[in-house]
Amino acid sequence: MENVHLAVEDEDLYSGYNDFNSTFFTEVSFPHCNRASYLMNLLVQCWIFFPSGSTFDTLGQHRGPAPPLEGKNEDAPEEKIKIMEKKVNDLIEESCMAYSSGTSQLALEKAKEARRKEQAVVRQREQSGTADHINLDLTYSVLLNLANQYEHNEMYPEALNTYQVIVKNKMFNNPGRLKVNMGNIYFQQKNYPKAIKFYRMALDQISNAHKEMRIKIMQNIGVVFLRMGQYSDAITSFEHIMRESPNITTGYNLVLCNYATGDREGMKKAFQMLISVPLGIDDEDKYIPATDDSSTNMVIDAIKNDKLYQMERDKCVDMVKASQYVELANDLEINKAITYLRQKDFNQAVETLKTFEKKDSRVKSVAATNLSFIYFLEKDYDQADRYADLAMNANRYNPAALVNKGNTVFVKQDYEKAAEFFKEALKNDSSCTEGLYNLGLTYKRLNRLEDALDCFLKLNAILRNSDQVMCQIADLYEQLGDLQQAIEWLMQVISVTPTDPHILAKLGKLHNDEGEKSQALHYYSEVET
Repeated sequence: MENVHLAVEDEDLYSGYNDFNSTFFTEVSFPHCNRASYLMNLLVQCWIFFPSGSTFDTLGQHRGPAPPLEGKNEDAPEEKIKIMEKKVNDLIEESCMAYSSGTSQLALEKAKEARRKEQAVVRQREQSGTADHINLDLTYSVLLNLANQYEHNEMYPEALNTYQVIVKNKMFNNPGRLKVNMGNIYFQQKNYPKAIKFYRMALDQISNAHKEMRIKIMQNIGVVFLRMGQYSDAITSFEHIMRESPNITTGYNLVLCNYATGDREGMKKAFQMLISVPLGIDDEDKYIPATDDSSTNMVIDAIKNDKLYQMERDKCVDMVKASQYVELANDLEINKAITYLRQKDFNQAVETLKTFEKKDSRVKSVAATNLSFIYFLEKDYDQADRYADLAMNANRYNPAALVNKGNTVFVKQDYEKAAEFFKEALKNDSSCTEGLYNLGLTYKRLNRLEDALDCFLKLNAILRNSDQVMCQIADLYEQLGDLQQAIEWLMQVISVTPTDPHILAKLGKLHNDEGEKSQALHYYSEVET
């Protein structure tokens, strides 16, 4: 933001800063205490003297009843001041409550009365010689509330004067934040140069530790430049914010500024930054049923198919279909079907995916792949095989379609042919873990144990903490007769799932086969516990 300059104003940045109505300011002096003499006065020695012939009464039985507690003297100056300060606090609270209830005028009257009584408290302290005990927090609260109430009642000159009283007094902290309020008032008055001046002054006085506040001030500066028509300066502000702390509002304003300047490349870049802003929510997750909460599931069932929810999605899809980006509409429909799958609503998913049977090859292949998978889960293997063929015909390099086809052949126990499909899937996509896992299972059925072991060892290099893969490796080593290797792999499984009873029982059996009775007993006892 140091590179952003306001062209319309040549005056000094802080000029006019000290201009304010002196009638609103009361200077109070605070004498300094002599710390050494004060500490010496506290060093008072304490002596205990017993008269001659008196006995030491540890329980105080000869004293008689304790005297009554000394009551507070409300006529004492300090007590009077405390009562007055409490009344001031009560008036501040009443002012805030009045504003929250919508009665701004009453809130202002209460704030003014609190200011008058607070000034009376200051005079009382000065008269009683306790000016060094003036309650600065109370004074700050009174002035800040008064300035806020002036602002709420659109009495902007009075509000600015009151804010100026606060920031002028060096005893008060956080003057930078109050200058933001003053900048907001100038913005409301459409005095944009003054607004920018005070926002910049606030930035100067707020440390980098308060990053979020600085970002908001810079956003205000960008908006002021936007109102002034200085789009280049606004773009500089908004781009800085999008680099440091991107948000939707700033991204949208950046797109508008680039549009105003006719910068098409800038618009593209700004739009990419806008859509990259993380929303921090997943709208679809709230429609996924929670299996362990029946009452919540009932609410989800009631709202997930409400008319407004359906209309908003359909409206977006229709608008995209009518544009030149038809492929995006197809992707939205595919995403809709996948959402139904996550909700375990297979009928809706199938109905949505079947609409793609007559679409172009890419979308048809994706839809048919998902349909094949759904029918396979429902054990309708003929339909699963049909849609797997449809997906392969639409895109013969689709690894997911080849895996689905291999699965349908596998359940028909044609393992040699299934292995060919899985190998073809891996040829098209070497990172296809599903194809590699299923190929290993197929080699096991063909009793090609070494080839199966090779598949699962490769898969373990990709999926390091997969207990299923490690279990397959352990089982293959057991079938190959290498019990020690099988035990070592099962120990790795235990590090991932330490309480799995099947793994513990298997370890007990393997140790028993190796003649290690104590170890076998240990793992069998773990299963029982």
